[in-house]
This record gives sequence, C-alpha cells and structure tokens, in this order.
Amino acid sequence: AASALLIFACQKTSTTSGGGTTSPTCTSTPSYASTVSALFASKCATAGCHATGSNNGPGALTTYTQIYNARVSCNASISSGSMPKGMTLAAADKTALLCWFAGGAPNN
Repeated sequence: AASALLIFACQKTSTTSGGGTTSPTCTSTPSYASTVSALFASKCATAGCHATGSNNGPGALTTYTQIYNARVSCNASISSGSMPKGMTLAAADKTALLCWFAGGAPNN
C-alpha cells in the first residue's frame, strides 16, 4: 500500500486549456540544498512576496523549516499555477518542486 501511495504521489495531473492532461513522472526526489532552495529563493522569497517578515499566505519562505511547514499550501499553489504570482515557472522547475513535495519534502 505504501508503494502505491508513492506511485500516485509522484505523478501530478493537471488539466490543460485544451482539455488534456499532463503527468510529470518523478524518477527521483530533487535535492533541497541544490535545487529547491534556489527556486524558492529566486521565485518565492522575494520582496513583496515571501521574504523575511512576510505575512503573505503562509508567511516567509526563506528557510527549510518554513518551506516544510508550508509544504501543503505551497504544493497546491504551485500545482495550480496560482504561484508564483506574476510569473510562470519553467516546466522543469515546476516538476522539480512538485517531485520534491511528492518525495516527502526532505532536507537533502
């Protein structure tokens, strides 16, 4: 049962404007240290969004603990495309973040 949960957690399906779906498949869990933290720093933890002292949404997203604690809402917002505000993530960046969340959001 746990392996079935992992398989479903590693696939993200979204409806496209043409009515089709896309399902990025996770082959591994991206590294927080080398991939995820850089994406959050450049796309989320910016002035006016989720920088230090922010009260927007889940608040500041500048440390692993803050991001981990907000992982459910961040996953939903990134998955739906509602975040980051004012920009679209590159497909590879979005897949990396969704796969990191699906992999349990480890501090790796």
